[in-house]
Amino acid sequence: MTDRRVEETGREIPGLEVGVSEEALKEAEKFVEAEEGAASHFKGKVQVFLIAVGVLMSLFHLYAAYGIVQAQVLRAIHVGFVLFLTFFLFPIAPRFRDRIMAFDVVLALLSVAAIAYMLVDFDDFIYRAVTPTRWDLFFGTALILLILEALRRTSGWIMLGVVVLFLAYAMVGAYLPEPWTHRGYDLERLVGQMYMTLEGIFGTPIDVSATFIILFTIYGAILQFSNAGKFFIDFSFTALGGSRAGAGRTVVLSSFLLGGPSGSGVATTVTLGAVAYPLLARAGYGKDAAGGLLAAGGLGAILSPPVLGAAAFLIAEFLKISYLDVILMATIPTLLYYLSLFVMVEIDSRKLGIQSVVIPDASGLWALTRRYGFHFTSLVAIVGFMLAGYTAIAAVFWATIIAFALSFLRKECALYPGKLLGALNAGSVGVLAVAVTCAAAGLIVGVVTLTGLGLKFSAIIIKHAGNSVLLTAVYSGLIVWIIGLAVPVTASYIICAVIVAPALTHLGVPDFAAHMFIFYYAVLSEVSPPTALSPFAAAAITGGNPYRTTLQSWKYTLPAFIFPFTFVVDPAGVGILLKGPWPAVVWTSITAAIGIVALAGGVQGWLFRKTSLAERLLLIAAGLLLVYPKPMFDAVGIVLVAVVIVMQRGFLPWLRFPRSRG
Repeated sequence: MTDRRVEETGREIPGLEVGVSEEALKEAEKFVEAEEGAASHFKGKVQVFLIAVGVLMSLFHLYAAYGIVQAQVLRAIHVGFVLFLTFFLFPIAPRFRDRIMAFDVVLALLSVAAIAYMLVDFDDFIYRAVTPTRWDLFFGTALILLILEALRRTSGWIMLGVVVLFLAYAMVGAYLPEPWTHRGYDLERLVGQMYMTLEGIFGTPIDVSATFIILFTIYGAILQFSNAGKFFIDFSFTALGGSRAGAGRTVVLSSFLLGGPSGSGVATTVTLGAVAYPLLARAGYGKDAAGGLLAAGGLGAILSPPVLGAAAFLIAEFLKISYLDVILMATIPTLLYYLSLFVMVEIDSRKLGIQSVVIPDASGLWALTRRYGFHFTSLVAIVGFMLAGYTAIAAVFWATIIAFALSFLRKECALYPGKLLGALNAGSVGVLAVAVTCAAAGLIVGVVTLTGLGLKFSAIIIKHAGNSVLLTAVYSGLIVWIIGLAVPVTASYIICAVIVAPALTHLGVPDFAAHMFIFYYAVLSEVSPPTALSPFAAAAITGGNPYRTTLQSWKYTLPAFIFPFTFVVDPAGVGILLKGPWPAVVWTSITAAIGIVALAGGVQGWLFRKTSLAERLLLIAAGLLLVYPKPMFDAVGIVLVAVVIVMQRGFLPWLRFPRSRG
C-alpha cells in the first residue's frame, strides 16, 4: 500500500511485498510527539489565525537575521511568540487535544502581557532587577509559571520536575548540608535574576533559540515543502542500491542527507523508516535489525553537519566561537560515525545473508541529479557562506533564500504562496518545543550562576575520580547519559555544560573538547532506555520488539560511545576535532578510523568471515587501544588488527581457532 509518509517524502518501491501500515505510522508518530510535543490540529478560522501567527513569527525572525533588532527585544518577542502559540497548539491534557479552552486563551494573553510589560520601558525595567516592584514580581512570577506549564505540555512531567528541583535548590540552599549549601535566595531575588536581566530566561539558551535554531528550522521546512526529502531518498536508492549491501547503504546515506537539514533523530527515523523498511525487509533484515539500523541512522541526524542539533548552536554560544568552528569540529566524528555504520552494513550483508534488491523503476543517477540536484545547492551554500566570512545567522538566511528561489526550477517543487505559507508556519511550529526547553534551561543556568552549583558539582566529580582525567571522563559520560534518559538532548547538554564541563576543564581538558564530549553523550542518550525514542519509533514501524530493537541500535552505535573519549583523555586526541598540528590530526583520525572498523568487527563477531573468540577479543582490544591517542597504544592496536587479518585470511593456518557463534 502507499502510505501518507511515502507520498510526502519518498516513493512506493515496486516489487516489495512488505509495507508499512497506517496503524504502524500512527504509533511511530507518537514517539515523534514525545520528542517534539503532541500538537493540536485545527480547521477553519482558528487554523487561519494560528497559521497567520506562525507565518508572522517566521517573517519577524527572518527580518531580525537581516536587519538590526536589539537583543532584549528579539529574545523577549521570541518568547512571547513561542508561549502564545504553545498554549494554543499544545493542550493541557490529551483529552483537550484539537480544542481551544478558555484557560488556553488566558494563558496565551498573559504571556504576551508579561513580555509587553518588560519591553515598555526596558532601560528602567532592567535597573530595578535588584529591587523589583509589586508589578515586576507579579509578571515575573507569572512568566516563570507560564514557562513551566508550557514545558510540561511540550516535554512532559520529568523535564518539569528537573527545572522545579533547580528552582527549589536556589531557595532552600541555606538549609542543605555541605557541599551543597549556599546562602539561599528569596522569590524577589529569583524574579530579578530570571525575568529582569539577560542572565535567566532571556540568557544564552533563548538567544540561541531566537537566532540560530529557528532560522535553521525555517530552512529545514523550506526544504521539506520543496520536496527535497523525496529527492534525498531517491538519490540514495539510485546511488547505492543494487548491491548485496545496497539496502543498508541506502539507509545510511539517506539518514545523513535527510538528517542534516532536519536535525531531529526521531523524525528522520520515522520519515526514512516508512519508505526504507520494505527495502530492508526484502533484502533479508529481521524486524529488530532493520529497526536498529533505522534508529542508528536517525541518530546520525543530530550528529551531522550542517545543522547537527539544537545543542550544537549552544556550543558556539557557550564557547563564544563561530558555528563554523563547531561544524569543523564535528566533521571527523561524523565521518567516523557513518564509517562505523557502513562497516556494520557491509558485515551484515555477509553475516545475515542479505540479498540485493533491484528497484525496477529507479531513474539513472545522472538523470535524477540533473532534474533535482539543485536541492544540494543550499546545503553547500551554508558552509560556503561561512567560509566566505558570513556569520552562521547570515549564512542560513541566504541559504533559505537560495532554497526558495531554486525551488521554482521544477514545477512540482515550486514554493508558490500556499506552500510557502505552509513552510513558514511549519518553521515556527517546529521550534516551539525546543524554544520552551531553552527558556526553561535559562532558569537552570540562572540558578547555577546564582548558587555556584557548577563548581560544587565539579569538585565532587573530581574528588571521586581521584583527579584522574579518564575516570572523570567516565563519570561525566555516565552523568550526561543518565540525565539524558530523563530530558531532551538540548536540555541535557545545557544542564551538563554548566555542572559537568567545569570538572573536565579543571583537569586540563580544552573547553571545546569538554563541550563536544558532553554533546555526543547527550545525543547518545536518545538510543538508551527508558527514553530510546528513535529505536522505539523504529520498532513501531517494523513491528519488532522495542527493547531488542534498542539492543540492535546499541550494536550499530557502539563505536560512537567510544570515540568521544579520544579527544578528552589525552591532548593529542583533539586532532579528531581538527585542532592541533595537521600531522597529528591526520594520524589521530586514521588510527581512530582503524579502531572504529576493529570495534565494528569485534562487536559483530565478523570481519572477512565469522571470527573465532580469540579474533573477536583481539579486535575489541585493538579498537579500544586505537581510539586512545597514545603512540604505543596505536602501535599495539595496529599489530593486533594485522594479526587478525592474517588469521582471517588463513595465511597462518596454525593460528586458527574455532569460530565464535557471534
